[in-house]
Amino acid sequence: MKVSAAVTIIMFIGGLINAVLSGITFQNKELRNVGCGIYLLASSVTSLLTISIFTVKFWFLALTHMTPTMDVSAVSGGCKSIEPLLKIFLYLDTWLNACVAIERAINVSKGVSFNKAKSRYIARWLLVILPVFVIGSLIHEPIKREAFEFETDANATLDKNGTSANTRDNYVYCIARYSPALQNYNTIVLFFHLLGPFAINLFSAFYIIFGVARQRAIAQPIRSYKAHVHEQFNEHKHLLISPLVLAILASPRLVIAVLSPCIDVSQNPWLYLSAYFISFIPSMVIFIIFVLPSSLYMNKFKDTIRSWKQRLCG
Repeated sequence: MKVSAAVTIIMFIGGLINAVLSGITFQNKELRNVGCGIYLLASSVTSLLTISIFTVKFWFLALTHMTPTMDVSAVSGGCKSIEPLLKIFLYLDTWLNACVAIERAINVSKGVSFNKAKSRYIARWLLVILPVFVIGSLIHEPIKREAFEFETDANATLDKNGTSANTRDNYVYCIARYSPALQNYNTIVLFFHLLGPFAINLFSAFYIIFGVARQRAIAQPIRSYKAHVHEQFNEHKHLLISPLVLAILASPRLVIAVLSPCIDVSQNPWLYLSAYFISFIPSMVIFIIFVLPSSLYMNKFKDTIRSWKQRLCG
């Protein structure tokens, strides 16, 4: 419990720093002239909400475990809201990252004819459609979750007068009752929301590298197509590294979903706990994944910091 609490606090602090730095970067109006900036600003918000609800969930579980007199209605409310909200923001964050990858690929495809106004229009609509889409896929979650109350065996204790007395503790836990068909549906939804964005990110990265190389080969026929591909790979390799890193960090969640019916969780608590913590790291690294490798975003971030310093000093 102490180790988990420490890790949760560290993750919350890291997620808060990530959200603040990302927010400082993408509040810049110039970056929001296209959809990418809008998606990444929204991702900064959803990543903060994800890591915040993750922290709330940990302390909610710790409180229900340590407090035998928790009110059933309070536990039931938290049970039906915390985990579904956590999944909604986690999945929404992955799809926002996929939207960034799609727009980058479209930008390469369109070239100078890329329509920034249309890009902003689509981004605003997607910010409405995506939450509805994700919530719709998880609509069953609050319905199937409930508070379960049970009484422990009697324990002999001594009262103030030294008299032995038997006491019983009532504990309330949150459980989910899924039918086999619904459990299979949950697994499909999990794979779809995590592998779908990963596939989009990877395909978009390859499209950008080979698409730009093809355009350069046509414009500069002196150099070979292979040389242009090599040049673009070196220039845009972060577009491949980012989705791979995010997929690796999200994979423990998929492993848990596949292996949980086959392995006793109580016999491998640290394995599952570690995998669960790791799966939330992507919500802490938006700034590292998208801002640090980009000279444009880093310059805008530095410009904003300098502007704030001048205002404070002036």
